[in-house]
Amino acid sequence: QVQLVESGGGLVQAGGSLRISCSTSGKIFSINAMGWYRQAPGKEREFVAGISSGEQTFYADSVTGRFTISRDNAKNAAYLQMNNLKPEDTAVYYCTRRNPGSIVTSAGAWDYWGQGTQVTVSP
Repeated sequence: QVQLVESGGGLVQAGGSLRISCSTSGKIFSINAMGWYRQAPGKEREFVAGISSGEQTFYADSVTGRFTISRDNAKNAAYLQMNNLKPEDTAVYYCTRRNPGSIVTSAGAWDYWGQGTQVTVSP
């Protein structure tokens, strides 16, 4: 059974940085795409970033140039480095995984989800 566990969330001031991690179980991780979504209170879950099995990356416009997604297939892990954080980045961040290994932005196309980690950015 595939499981995803996020870690590394917390409280940070605007302009600061945070790195969140996703540890996943299950076989054949390297052929899956990995993604990060976020959901703020009262808002729908939105795509943040994705990385394909071939390590191509894609970002939402709102985070391009500030966030970087990466993966470590040896550790079955994915990461989201977040720089120059803004109060509007405050949300629960979810790690997700899908097969095939291409990136899509529709949440319904992803197969497995973690429980989320809270990121709060103070003004």
